[in-house]
Amino acid sequence: MDERGHEFWAAVAVTAITPIVWGTTYFTTTQLLPDNRPLLAGTLRALPAGLLLAAIARRRPWGRWWWKSAVLGVLNIGAFFPLLFLAAYRLPGGVAAAVGAIQPLVAAALAAVLLGERFSAVNLLTGLMGVAGVALLVLRNEVPLDAIGVVAALGGALSMASGVVMTKRWGRPVPLLAFTSWQLVAGGLVILPVMLAVEGVPSALSARNVAGYMWLSLVGCALAYTIWFRGIGKLPVAATSVLALISPIVAALIGFVALDQALTSLQLVGVLIILAAVTITQWWAARRPSRAAVAAAPPAAPVLAATAR
Repeated sequence: MDERGHEFWAAVAVTAITPIVWGTTYFTTTQLLPDNRPLLAGTLRALPAGLLLAAIARRRPWGRWWWKSAVLGVLNIGAFFPLLFLAAYRLPGGVAAAVGAIQPLVAAALAAVLLGERFSAVNLLTGLMGVAGVALLVLRNEVPLDAIGVVAALGGALSMASGVVMTKRWGRPVPLLAFTSWQLVAGGLVILPVMLAVEGVPSALSARNVAGYMWLSLVGCALAYTIWFRGIGKLPVAATSVLALISPIVAALIGFVALDQALTSLQLVGVLIILAAVTITQWWAARRPSRAAVAAAPPAAPVLAATAR
């Protein structure tokens, strides 16, 4: 394996940390957070993390990056989080996760149109494998479908896929922490007024609640999204987006270990199919590097000087 191959697989390994961390969200939400406050979870997950990174990075958007960072923040955070939670509340079992599993397919198709990345038969096959694997892993028998929930799940998948592609298309003009902070702050500010109008502010939070929110914000958002945006810069869109399918595997394994939830033979088959889809996608991307699969360039010195505050 040449140096480029080593760099590719190293980027895959590091980026995979993000969906592994995201896989802890279900356990954290159900075991540590107050019930029926998904918008509060979204707000406290994104906004404090973004403000912390902004204080560290000390870079503000300028010019057109005000609206670009706002758009990316909405796609990756501000719209994605509420749609994800709405789907989870409206759809039983793992239907939301199964519908959302189309995200790698959507991202690969958008990347073909907007970035010139090739959409091959391998992308189609592994995308369908991902949907089938997640369905086997999370779906249960006799699950009724809710139209609003299905639309929300589809909207969440489209939002995340569009966020990945547009992040790749526009590049990163500043250091990674600053770039991540812009999006987290923008996304958190979008969710905040909706949370205040719909859920309001809780009268009190327990130490357990605070610990859960800190995990979601510091690890599940600040760390995870910083790694995620780094991966988007270094990998083709298809190779990045398919890694998100690791999350339901981690969630199922945590449920098995910590919550005594059973894993059936069909679920294990689903795990194997997902892992096969992820592995084949990475192998294919490593063999056929995309024109867009280039690490995000470091910001130019004049830009840094002009944006330092």
